[in-house]
Amino acid sequence: MFGKLFGRGAERPAAHPYALPAPARRKNGTYTLRALGDTRVLALVEAADAGDWAAVRAALAPFDLGRHHRVLRELARLDGVEEWIVRAVEEDQDDEHRVAALLISGARHIEWGWQARTAERAVNVSQEQWRVFYERLRIAEEHLLRAAELRPEAITPWEQLLISGRGMSLGTVINETRLRAALRRDPLDPAVHQAWLTQLQPRWGGKPGEALDFAREAFTRAPLGHGLGCLIAMAHIEEWVEAEDDDVLRTPEVQAELRAAADHSILHPDYVWSPGWQHDFHTFAMALSLADERHTVRRVFHTLDGAFVPGTWFYYRDPEKQFVRAHRRA
Repeated sequence: MFGKLFGRGAERPAAHPYALPAPARRKNGTYTLRALGDTRVLALVEAADAGDWAAVRAALAPFDLGRHHRVLRELARLDGVEEWIVRAVEEDQDDEHRVAALLISGARHIEWGWQARTAERAVNVSQEQWRVFYERLRIAEEHLLRAAELRPEAITPWEQLLISGRGMSLGTVINETRLRAALRRDPLDPAVHQAWLTQLQPRWGGKPGEALDFAREAFTRAPLGHGLGCLIAMAHIEEWVEAEDDDVLRTPEVQAELRAAADHSILHPDYVWSPGWQHDFHTFAMALSLADERHTVRRVFHTLDGAFVPGTWFYYRDPEKQFVRAHRRA
């Protein structure tokens, strides 16, 4: 639906009528990106933040929450959405908008559930935190499964169900069934592959190296310019997270693999500049920085032009500070 609105084949996307202007004054040469850098997404986020379901319905017109993961996540991250979205699920009589409400509620309850659990190791999570976590994820599961039933072709319910299934430890059989359901709807969906990449990490029961092998196999099927190439960068970031050695990625082999993946995907002329493209560039910026790569990383940071995306560099205690440091170094 978005189309190639932002131009193609350039170091930075061409101007488009829905672009949010970057602030003239920046701290440390950077700024925080709002609403995927898109005025339409901003209108949607502001309507949701105000709890105005009628305005949300109107602002949803350009988007398909059944496929556009990033737009759905923007809504899921808004504090307070849980206070009114369940009422919209129960009261809206239009099937299309009821599905949208179910998706927003499901995604929000997952996000809200993880807020209760926190990012602490499982042994450090209290029994009360676990109780709230599971309670919220159960609501998410119910609403996402209803959305999937009402919109059989939608992919976002299944991607979100992979996340809730991992959190609730539903097991390999259920989670693999959900993965197959998602891939039947889009065999190359980057968000679905990302969710499964996390599932394959040793901290979630996977074997060492399994996630990287999965990313490499998926990458062989990615067309030129496809965002699936980011899976290689994310897989290496996850390798760094799991390793005890902070320099584990600083090898010529990893640097070369990351350069090739970037050239094949985000730096290729066929890359689609859809709202939130900065997320893809941040993934490569972090991976290339961890690998101490000095050439391609400059192109990636140049394209970002100082835009910091909340939620990226999230493995650091102070993500924005780390981004600024890497930005300056590049």
